[in-house]
Amino acid sequence: MHLVDEQKAVPVRSTADLLAYFTDAGKPRDHWRIGTEHELIGVVKATSQAPTYEGPHGIGALLKEFAAGRGTPVLEHGHMIALQRDDAQITIEPGGQFELAARPVVKDGELGADLRAYLAELGAASQKLGIAWLSMGLRPFGRREDIPWMPKERYDVMRAYMPTVGTRGLDMMQRTATVQVNLDFADEADAAAKMRAIYSVTSILTALWAASPIVEDRISGFQTYRAWIWRDTDNARAGLVPFVFDRDDVFTAYTEWALDVPMYFVYRGGYIPVPADLTFRRFMHEGFRGHTATDADWALHLSTLFPEGRLKKFIEVRGADCGSMPMIEALAPMMRGLLYDTTSRMAAIALTAKLGYAERQKIAEEVPKSGLATRVGHHTIGDLAKELVAIARDGLTRVAPDSLPLLAPVEEIAATGRTQSDKIIELWQRHAGDRAALLEALAHPGLA
Repeated sequence: MHLVDEQKAVPVRSTADLLAYFTDAGKPRDHWRIGTEHELIGVVKATSQAPTYEGPHGIGALLKEFAAGRGTPVLEHGHMIALQRDDAQITIEPGGQFELAARPVVKDGELGADLRAYLAELGAASQKLGIAWLSMGLRPFGRREDIPWMPKERYDVMRAYMPTVGTRGLDMMQRTATVQVNLDFADEADAAAKMRAIYSVTSILTALWAASPIVEDRISGFQTYRAWIWRDTDNARAGLVPFVFDRDDVFTAYTEWALDVPMYFVYRGGYIPVPADLTFRRFMHEGFRGHTATDADWALHLSTLFPEGRLKKFIEVRGADCGSMPMIEALAPMMRGLLYDTTSRMAAIALTAKLGYAERQKIAEEVPKSGLATRVGHHTIGDLAKELVAIARDGLTRVAPDSLPLLAPVEEIAATGRTQSDKIIELWQRHAGDRAALLEALAHPGLA
């Protein structure tokens, strides 16, 4: 979630003003941290339906339970839509997915401690409300049309816009759940190398973290239906971007790309929809209804771009399904080992360096269905996954050896080829027809 601070907004009039947003964000290596965000899909245990926002057993009531503990509520038109807790934040997604943006940590083990405390709190609150939380990347029960919308202005604008630019945008908003990791960078050269590495291996990560094979109460034939949804959500702002493979001036390249992506809205005390063809470039030069562009507008616009690796004041890795808690916890050390160690980062880039952009797009199109079995020349994504996990382990031995045990669930998937989706399908078949048993099997421990 992006919180807009209009009072601190500074006018922007040139590309140089926009570039400063990135250049000023660089940090020396000894200040680098890693942040993890994940979304959970809730189910009303009595009905298997998605929770509403309103009512004594809704998402609004759940947020109030959390607010009664500690934190600063974020309100919109009288509805609590988020809770700020120091460097952490709890928010809601359009279909009621419950998101924790955990505090950035220096050591990966700190995330585990934070997650355990959060899960204990979530479990106690959810028990009162009769809600279970599933360890998967897509709501498996019911149709999208039956999922209640959360009361957030931002989502109202996106809800109207999405069907005009793709066929699956509303599915993305209401049905999917992801885990992502946010990483620091030192300067433009460092950011360029990290972005290149992310895009070099993003399809491998998607296959390793696949956890969304069930759609509308049926086995879909996909390893990650969530990733397939993203393939036709809004291709002007999502998926792969080509410039990371051939440009080292990534701040300029990303800015040029973002300038020409249509805006959703501007924020002036509320979200104001803009014409569908209004790019930030035009907004900066022409304004809109008397409003002129500010750095807060730029930050907000950047938060509405959804590429596999997103550049803000940090870099976001966005290609993974949310799944089990061990896999949520494993993404940070995986990316630390790959990106915070120069040798491993170069090896990750080299792993797919012979692929052209069209080949990468083809693989990204096929991975949602075939996962680790996807062909890459004479190899499979599964073959590359084994190498990638070994590269990450090698990097961790140098930058964070204490984190090595956290890679275990990913190493098991790479070694056996048996993904979270494969396990979910087995559970689905084992408990077919018994909804209570399915909920118990598919939910996070302590959250059933």
